[in-house]
Parts: sequence; C-alpha cells; structure tokens
Amino acid sequence: MALRRPSTLRRILTVDLPMAAILTFTLGPYLWMFLTSVSNEDTLFTEGPSLAGATFANYVRLFETVGFGANLIDSLIVSAGTVAVGLSLSVTAAYAFSRFNFPGKRLLMLQFLLINMFPLVLLILPLFVLFRVLGLLDTHAALIIANSTVAIPFSIWMMVSYMNGIPRSLDEAAMTDGCTRLQALVRVVLPLCLPGIIATGIYIFITSWNEYLYALTLGGRNVRTITVAVQTLIGEYEVQWGLLTAGGITGALPATLLFLLVQKRLISGLTQGAVKG
Repeated sequence: MALRRPSTLRRILTVDLPMAAILTFTLGPYLWMFLTSVSNEDTLFTEGPSLAGATFANYVRLFETVGFGANLIDSLIVSAGTVAVGLSLSVTAAYAFSRFNFPGKRLLMLQFLLINMFPLVLLILPLFVLFRVLGLLDTHAALIIANSTVAIPFSIWMMVSYMNGIPRSLDEAAMTDGCTRLQALVRVVLPLCLPGIIATGIYIFITSWNEYLYALTLGGRNVRTITVAVQTLIGEYEVQWGLLTAGGITGALPATLLFLLVQKRLISGLTQGAVKG
C-alpha cells in the first residue's frame, strides 16, 4: 500500500485535477446559464442566479409567448435538409474522387480545401443576390443550399479519406458478380462506410444547426432558425436574461443529445477515416 500511494497521488495531480479543471472551465458557462434560466426574475439581479425558488417559467414563456417551437421546427427542417443534400452529394463525389482518375482531380480537391479557408461573409452577398433573383429568399430551400456550400467541401474530404481505406477489389468483385457501378456503391461500399457517413452527417447537422450569418441574412419572418430567434431576445435597452439563457439551453440541447447518442459511431467514423489512401 505504501508503494501505491505515490502513484495514486501522482495520478490525482497529473490526471484527475487537470481534468476537473478542464470540465469546470468547459461546463461552467452552461451551468451558469441553466441557473440563470431557472432563477426567479425578482431576485436574479439582487441575489444572483440560484436554485432557491427555481422556476421553469422562462421555458414556458419561451414556447407559449415567444414561439420558440416554430423556430425549433425551422432549424430542424434546415439541418435535416442540409444533411440529406450534403450526404447525397458528398458521398457520390467522394466515391468518384476515390475510385477514378481524371484530369484536374488534385486541383478540385485543393479547391474544396481552399473554400473552407475563406470566411462565410464573402459568400453572403452573392448568395443573397442569387436567391433574390430566383425568389428563394426567406425559404427553407435558401438556407439548405447556403449551408450546403459550407458543409459539402469538408464532407467530401472526410468521405474520400474514409473510402480510400476500402479496397477497390471489393468493388471489382461486386461488378464481376453482375453489379453495376452504382449497385456496387450502394450494396458494398456504403455499408462499409456507415461509420464515416454517420460522422459526416453529424458534422453537417451540427454545422447547419449552429449557423447564424446565413440564417440572419437569407431568412426572415417566415423562416427563423434558433440562432436568429435567440438573438431577437436581446433588446436595444433591455436584455431578458432569463429568456435569453433559456433559449440558449434549449437551442444547444438537440445537438448535444444527438452527439451523446451517436458519439461512439462518431469517434469510430473519424478514427477509421484517418487513413492514408
């Protein structure tokens, strides 16, 4: 026992305490937001956030008065639509980049990488003009297309690195048995790529769910996502901190729950895709 005490003390000092400090630093703001959201408005500015006399009145007001439920639905439609469009295009494009050799292949892959280096604000004005001409402003389709311009390039890189780890001999064997190229993709490659597809889909969903600039510029009264709805709770002369923090907690909850449910698949997809083709 005497010999194990130094190792236990070292573990506490080098692992446990640093991890506790990191968790406190990471979760501290969210815990403070939750305390603020359930605190009584009458004592919030005098006594500070507290669980004493906790109430969920702010959450009730958020859905009954502010109409946060409709904003949740808008965010869900936009995020799910972006996932559908992003995965369908990135998976097929990644398969082409992984399996075929054609002129300009390296240049196109480099362009996909360079797109992610430019700030989103550079694309807002061209997209706004384009959607205004097409009559798509303040629609779910506009936000889905806009979010796809950000999500698809990086998703293609993720899927290409994953598909490069799948032997081409499997495709060739399937086509030898009578499958077409598309059937080999659907029946052979996609099942093996499932962890990578899930990881890519989660990345697209979270990116679209948390997006603000496109939602603010291309949305409006008919389509208002959660990120924009939370911002409207900040008034010019007054900030409703109870509603604001309740909106922040509610907006972050779906993406957090999704990550917790599929975190094993996400980690598996990210690690298995980290191979050199």
